[in-house]
Amino acid sequence: MTTGKKPASKASQELSSKKSTPSEKTVAGSDLAQAKKTPKKK
Repeated sequence: MTTGKKPASKASQELSSKKSTPSEKTVAGSDLAQAKKTPKKK
């Protein structure tokens, strides 16, 4: 199952937060890895 836009955005914020614990960053990184990739338009 892929991660949607809003959860992926939240996960990105968690990764950049200095207050996040290492375990929270692990989960956020996993969520981002599963995020739906959209091809870039040329």
